[in-house]
Amino acid sequence: MHARLSPSTVLLMLVPPLLWAGNAVVGRLVHTLMPPMTLNFVRWTIAFVLLLPLAGHVLRPSSEIWRKWRRFALLGLLGVGSYNALQYLALQTSEPINTTLVGSSMPVWMLLVGTLFFRAPARRSQIVGAALSMVGVLIVLSRGELQQLLALRLRPGDGFMVLATIAWSFYAWLLAKPGESPALRQDWSAFLLAQIVFGLGWSGLFTAAEWTLGDPHIDWGWPLAAALVFIAVGPAILAYRCFGAGVARVGPNMAAFFANLTPLFAALLSAAFLGEPPHLYHAAAFALIVAGIVLSARR
Repeated sequence: MHARLSPSTVLLMLVPPLLWAGNAVVGRLVHTLMPPMTLNFVRWTIAFVLLLPLAGHVLRPSSEIWRKWRRFALLGLLGVGSYNALQYLALQTSEPINTTLVGSSMPVWMLLVGTLFFRAPARRSQIVGAALSMVGVLIVLSRGELQQLLALRLRPGDGFMVLATIAWSFYAWLLAKPGESPALRQDWSAFLLAQIVFGLGWSGLFTAAEWTLGDPHIDWGWPLAAALVFIAVGPAILAYRCFGAGVARVGPNMAAFFANLTPLFAALLSAAFLGEPPHLYHAAAFALIVAGIVLSARR
């Protein structure tokens, strides 16, 4: 049984979707500057370097991560090596609105994975909450117009986003089932660095395949450098830290409902930086998503 939602927990869980909204926008902006697997690898390499002064001790030969290498290899594959690499790959051929739509199925996948693989059957309130949350997301994506939603067509890259969403669902449930000592779990920088170490191995393999099988190129410059720093510090280190702490407090199902605030935050970021004013349907969508969160939180 996880704790009820508190104001501090709500604030904690608002950080990841806000940063992930920025990640989707930036990922689309630089998709022609660096190939997706390479982008993911460089991103996590920067995060590794930044965390090394804080948690380098976790790499010592006597560290627990080498005894639990199977668990950290799996966490690294799902969270570091796969999720964002698949998302960046989806953004190569699909619009952000499509990837956000597919990503809005996160609460559904989280409930399914928990029920089928982790002996955590979904409650009725969680199912209804997931439905309300997805309706709120659809309102944002359709701009409050049914014709906009009917005109939406799925792209080939959306399949990669489905795989990314499923991978993240398994990742979240594994976080909720601790397999390491409490001391390591409480040291967030060491726990994240342990995942990055193995995740870089997977990401490096994917990047090598990308350069071997394709004809990629990199356009170095200040826009790409700034984007790399942002996605390494924000959506990587800070978002993963807050998401992991949130899962520990309220569980993966509830954390997935907060993830559905990502498209709403993307719309607000567009209003702030692109001069697109918010509309009434944004408020309606926010109300539905929050209603889904509150309903799912009921015991």
